[in-house]
Amino acid sequence: MAAALAELAGAQGIVVHLREDRRHIQDRDVEVLRRTVKTKLNLEMAATEEIVKIALRMKPDIVTLVPEKRQELTTEGGLDVALYEESLKGVIKTLHDGDIAVSLFINADPNQIKSAQRLEADYVEIHTGTFTEAATFAKRQEEFERVVTAAKLSRKLGLGVHAGHGVDYRNVFWLRKISEIEEFSIGHAVIARAVLVGIERAVKEMIALVNG
Repeated sequence: MAAALAELAGAQGIVVHLREDRRHIQDRDVEVLRRTVKTKLNLEMAATEEIVKIALRMKPDIVTLVPEKRQELTTEGGLDVALYEESLKGVIKTLHDGDIAVSLFINADPNQIKSAQRLEADYVEIHTGTFTEAATFAKRQEEFERVVTAAKLSRKLGLGVHAGHGVDYRNVFWLRKISEIEEFSIGHAVIARAVLVGIERAVKEMIALVNG
């Protein structure tokens, strides 16, 4: 229901994270969303054999490969693509063979972006958490510039550019200035706002801010 309302309010896609321990959603939820989402279904997932098989069966429009730690509340940082390049190569090829586009959730690091390009990923999603959590204006400016540099390099290397983590109704004013970013993944802020005003209004307000 929430996904349908978000789409009716103008959301251009739905993102869900099927964790290995099924702590957020269950396999059945992905099945239902695959049948009902009318825009684009983005499945966040770890690059494990079990979850890859599920993705191949469910056929989301795109998968975003993310790191997972069992004790974390939510994904805390980008996938170390440079370190795991060899193992990720086979996973990405398998997903591509299944006609599924692949995005890699990475930190704003040139080495990670270059690795993503070598692996022939379709997109990178730049982790904006360090920017959104900056405690001072100077630190936020520094982290913002890192995101800008990462977005420009990604586009230059032929990668689509997404961004997300910690984006809310205030800091999106900064990020929307980066023309290379095609898409934002925004969850927590919208749902928190929806508790007060309803999901349709929360989504519409965020879309208005993203579009300036």
